[in-house]
Amino acid sequence: MNAGEARSLIDVRDRTGRLLVVAFPGSLSPQVRRAVEMLRSGELGKLLTISATVWQGWGPGTVGKWRQDPVISGGGFMFDTGAHMLNTVADLAGEDFVEVAAWLDNYGRPVDTLAAVIGRLASGALVTLHGCGETIRTCESAVRVFCSDGIMYTDVWGKWLKVQRQGRRRLREVPLPPSMGVWEQFLAVREGEIENPCPPEVGLRMAKLWDAIQA
Repeated sequence: MNAGEARSLIDVRDRTGRLLVVAFPGSLSPQVRRAVEMLRSGELGKLLTISATVWQGWGPGTVGKWRQDPVISGGGFMFDTGAHMLNTVADLAGEDFVEVAAWLDNYGRPVDTLAAVIGRLASGALVTLHGCGETIRTCESAVRVFCSDGIMYTDVWGKWLKVQRQGRRRLREVPLPPSMGVWEQFLAVREGEIENPCPPEVGLRMAKLWDAIQA
């Protein structure tokens, strides 16, 4: 739920030598893995900004349930469905946030359901995060990464990946093999068939971001 717990888990991993995977669908998605690869290689140039939004009829749909109990949930919409956004953005960014400003609104509920966040990465790149948990009965998202030589488009669960390069008139789907699915991908990591796509250092980066948002 916070950076302290993330560091504790990393300590356990280091002490025991066991495998620890942050098993979010986004990080286990081949689309997000390819996106990270493209960003780290510099294929799209310098990272400039990231803009991410997630929305859902979450507030009306979770009344009276554990999700709206702050003691056991760790937060509201922004740390429930929104956690997928925080994780995917932290994964794509690949670096810590050094400045964060955030506004959370409970909309009359025990936990937050509306959020607007702006931040700056260590490299100077800017990030906006927007969560709306009081909209119609839907659950969708969008993540756009703007670089000096291209634009990347995916969602917080890594269901697709599109790229528009310099000189191109529109976004084009990045061809990738079919996903094995989240569970099968996780099992493949556990069996050592593929490299751990999301070690707890990514989780720590996300947890530090969530701590800063709450602060």
